Parts: sequence; C-alpha cells; structure tokens
Amino acid sequence: MYIITKEVYFCYGHRLMNHPGKCRNLHGHSVKAAISIRQEQLNDQAMVCDFSDIKASVKSYIDDQLDHNFLLHKDDPLVPALRANNERFMLLDEHPTAEVLSKMIYRHLKNQGFNIDQVVLWETDSACACYRED
Repeated sequence: MYIITKEVYFCYGHRLMNHPGKCRNLHGHSVKAAISIRQEQLNDQAMVCDFSDIKASVKSYIDDQLDHNFLLHKDDPLVPALRANNERFMLLDEHPTAEVLSKMIYRHLKNQGFNIDQVVLWETDSACACYRED
C-alpha cells in the first residue's frame, strides 16, 4: 500500500456553544489539514497521484466553504445577529469541532474520486483530530 500526504493551511472561526470551558466563546484557529491518499498500485507516472491534484480539489472546497468563515451549529443563537450584520458564516448540523471539519474535508475528497485514507486536522501545534473510514 502506498500513501501520500498533502498539507493545506487555512483559518476559521467558531465556538462550541455547549462546551463547559473557554471554547464556548467566539474564537479562531489557524489550522493545518494533512490529507492522506492511498493506492495499492502506482499510476503510469509511478505516483499515487499528483500532489497538485489534491491541492486543487481541496483548495477550492476550503476557499469556498471554510477559510475565513465562521462555523456555527445550526441552533446557535448568534445566527440572527450575524445575518443582520451581513457576516459570512456557515451553519452545520453538528458542532464545528476539529473532528467534524476533518470529516467534512474527507467526504469532499472522497466525493471527488480520491481514494482517501484519512484527514488529520491540526487545530493547534499540539492537538489534532483525525477522520478515516474503515
């Protein structure tokens, strides 16, 4: 099995409204997503795939959906205030945790035809969440 990993970087804001600690407050992150693609066999260029293909697919998704966006649970009471001020935000059915964001990126790339192994989202230098499907 061959596995390659491409890292991408982006920023987002969120809050975890039911969190007992300080993450319930509005805050932001500069994150790294490590995207791993796997293949049993290499292609005719002796690659799993071209790193630029991963970058192009994930960059458009991240730029359109996640980067410099405010991610909120759909029931967050801040939504009316954000709408009233024409702020950019995205509503999620789940709480906007690193785990959920890694799953969102994973599923996007899977839908784009990549044989994705996992997505690891580094929320800080020392804390990450991983999503993979067995």
